[in-house]
Amino acid sequence: MRWGMWIRGCLMAASIFHLATSASQSSAEPAQQKIRPAGVAGSFYPADPLKLASMIDGMLAQAHPPAIQGHVLAVVAPHAGYPYSGPVAAYSYSLLKGRKFARVVVIAPSHYEAFRFSSVYDGDGYATPLGTIPVDKAFAQKLAKMSGDIRLSEIGHAAIPGRAEHALEVQLPWLQRTVGDFSLVPIIMGDQSYASSRALGLALAKLIQDEKTGHAKKNTAESTEDTLIVASSDLSHYHPYDEATQMDHRTLDALQAWDYVNMSRNFDARIWEACGGGPIIAAVIAAERLGADQAKLLRYANSGDTSGDRSRVVGYGAVALVKTQEQPGVEEPFSLNLQEREQLLNLARKSVESAVVQHESYEPSGITENSLKQERGAFVTLREAGSLRGCIGYTSAVKPLYLTVRDAAMLAALSDPRFRPVSAQELPLLQYEISVLSPLRRVQDVKQIRVGLHGLLIKNTGREGLLLPQVATEQHWDRTTFLEQTCEKAGMAHDCWKEAGTDIFVFTAVVFGDHPASAAQ
Repeated sequence: MRWGMWIRGCLMAASIFHLATSASQSSAEPAQQKIRPAGVAGSFYPADPLKLASMIDGMLAQAHPPAIQGHVLAVVAPHAGYPYSGPVAAYSYSLLKGRKFARVVVIAPSHYEAFRFSSVYDGDGYATPLGTIPVDKAFAQKLAKMSGDIRLSEIGHAAIPGRAEHALEVQLPWLQRTVGDFSLVPIIMGDQSYASSRALGLALAKLIQDEKTGHAKKNTAESTEDTLIVASSDLSHYHPYDEATQMDHRTLDALQAWDYVNMSRNFDARIWEACGGGPIIAAVIAAERLGADQAKLLRYANSGDTSGDRSRVVGYGAVALVKTQEQPGVEEPFSLNLQEREQLLNLARKSVESAVVQHESYEPSGITENSLKQERGAFVTLREAGSLRGCIGYTSAVKPLYLTVRDAAMLAALSDPRFRPVSAQELPLLQYEISVLSPLRRVQDVKQIRVGLHGLLIKNTGREGLLLPQVATEQHWDRTTFLEQTCEKAGMAHDCWKEAGTDIFVFTAVVFGDHPASAAQ
């Protein structure tokens, strides 16, 4: 992780740490209460309550998010210094004005302490210059019992010498000015892996739903028990303006497509960047289980838009996860015309030939079609005399389609672990098939899987298996067999798709080749 001045991004070696509780803290609080004091007031945001309120209200007045119809279950907001990320954060929080939440769960990353769990604060409150917010201790205790990856602790929350975690704290004054009175569940993630994010997201969803169901039986005013989730995260760090903008929109596009499995994969590989990637994914998983069906991008900008320095910027995004209960709009399907398909097939051949004969990567030229420059995931399948000879690809959109095809073709020829590398003598015998993928989306019911339309990715405890859509059709499989075969492709038991720890994702594909279809894997 790169380090830099706080005014530019989300990292800071805080020189101003208030060891005492905020002056605004009520003197009536019992002495034995454990209150987390404001640690970055006076640096990330004003320490003076009047100046702080004025700054927030001014930014809220300038934010005009699109109208949202439905129930806001979660928001994503940045956490850098207010002069830089504040104009974007204001879009998330402006959306909350007039909406009532009894409880707010704030999930943030740990910048300064290393630990392998999600730390739910074990104290009584979090203080800011605007006052002390009580911790919902009953909810926190229940949450910590739901997974071994979640613990009650002050780790990540309490001060360490010379530093105070800012990522959670900076969200609180915004909530105090928009939501008003609420109880807080403060969570710092020391482990941002997919498994940890999933465990936290599922635990939150189950606990929120269980409490909501129990409350509904006692009281018709169910809305008073609503819980909001806030994911605290900045995006890319210290890239040139145009490069950062491109990288950040890959992340935001995947978030809007609900493709959080590829988000996690690309964060882990540092292909995409978000210092709070784990909190984002945990919030998405929780919101999804609670009925959210849309991710709305409210605002994107970076520090170059406010500082004027575009040489090394930090990205900021504001997103709302919403339960609309609307019929999803019909997305314009991705398509390729005959000329574009032939161009990609020719590119795949040249890539393989260059790699096998000349031992170098092929450098395509003359790519002018916008469709081939779109960032798309794709697989290239090689066959010889109708038999599979190699198949490798990218599930996520990490580069332009023509480069994805070039690289996947070379890897299919030389690096598929199931086969020896393709030889020069085999080149005239090879047949090529290309599958251009849509984003991945988790299915909540296997009945949603449509054989012949959907490919499958099944993921469980670090293992995953993928089969392309055409496989089930070519092998004449029904839905159950398709699920079983994908489990076996992942090296798991054939019925792993039934397990609670399994996530099933579907995708579609534009499939074309230079031969009659055969079994692609």
